[in-house]
Amino acid sequence: MLSLLNYTGLTIVGYTAVVLGIVSLMPFLVMSSIAIPKIHPHRWLSLGQKGVEKDWNLYFNTLFWNLNFWDSVSTMAGEVDRPQKTFPVALLVAVVFTCVAYLIPLFAVTGSVSVDQSLWENGFMANAAEIIAGKWLKIWLEIGAVLSAIGLYEAQLSSNAYQLLGMADLGLLPRVFAARSKWFDTPWLGILVSTAICLGFSYMNFTSIISSANFLYSLGMLLEFASFLWLRRKMPGLKRPYRVPLSLPWLAALSLVPSAFLVVIMVYATKVVYLVSGLMTVGGIAWFFLMRLCKSKKILQFSNGDVGEVNGED
Repeated sequence: MLSLLNYTGLTIVGYTAVVLGIVSLMPFLVMSSIAIPKIHPHRWLSLGQKGVEKDWNLYFNTLFWNLNFWDSVSTMAGEVDRPQKTFPVALLVAVVFTCVAYLIPLFAVTGSVSVDQSLWENGFMANAAEIIAGKWLKIWLEIGAVLSAIGLYEAQLSSNAYQLLGMADLGLLPRVFAARSKWFDTPWLGILVSTAICLGFSYMNFTSIISSANFLYSLGMLLEFASFLWLRRKMPGLKRPYRVPLSLPWLAALSLVPSAFLVVIMVYATKVVYLVSGLMTVGGIAWFFLMRLCKSKKILQFSNGDVGEVNGED
């Protein structure tokens, strides 16, 4: 049912995401306001409760998962008016807003609630809301969390669907993936395939899902950074919607910081994550050669990747 919303188009998805974002953040704002008189700043300086083991794997993966996938918006650049001006401003505002939206409730709860830290696990923020204001705020916050998850699903589904469409336009996937709805001009097959994949992985627990997603995302980001530096060195004059105003040495130094963090995330992965990510990576490589075979044998129809064809001028 949620996937049907994506079928109606990015405009509706965008406005829906804004409404869901506002509604889901309201209980956190109310909780933070009520917590102000109860805050004891010295609690922010705590290094952790003795006897409670620190789960660094879960911490790094949750932190990374909450703050990644910014590059996913690039898959929808073709649907945005003047992306070279819109994207930098939108990303800057979104990054600042996201960090503030995480930090304010976190400081409010850690400064006002004193409980055994072994109780800090999935869902504790709702329990903290009950401690601060009562049962009514806990229920409201849980509703906000559900709405937030819906918004996240809609945004990620849009990104995945348009990525498949773009790969089809470039001849990396069969041309059928570039098919759009006659009524809403949306990539219906990409939406359908992405929905099926989400359902296929829904059996995994939260930690395994975000850890696997982070591992695969880290591999992809390392490839993106390498491609970014290689293209700047080999094709500095290549036409692009936006150019990072730095020289190659500075770009390399800039890329080293997130690359180091990506490696840390991959090192902290569990055996299950290595297994799932390894199988998916091998499957992706096998799929690449399968598509190359289908293209050479003309088993399926592929676009040739021409600019005119990509822009719908063929």
